[in-house]
Amino acid sequence: MRISPTAIVLVVLFAVLLFGGKRLPDAARALGRSLRILKSETKALRSEFVDASKPEAEPDRVVKAAPGAARTDRAA
Repeated sequence: MRISPTAIVLVVLFAVLLFGGKRLPDAARALGRSLRILKSETKALRSEFVDASKPEAEPDRVVKAAPGAARTDRAA
């Protein structure tokens, strides 16, 4: 879908009339921050769901001998 140059000019003209020339940069900055926050939160949620869908690996089991027990598997 393409946006025609006429549509862009009309949107910019409407924004200038609505916000005024002095407040327009502040409004654009706030919109940019909001979109950045939305993007980072969406990315965090996606990674959270991907991590939740992966099966967890079983931890390696370590068997320790009782204190004072003789070890028979010593290397020579």
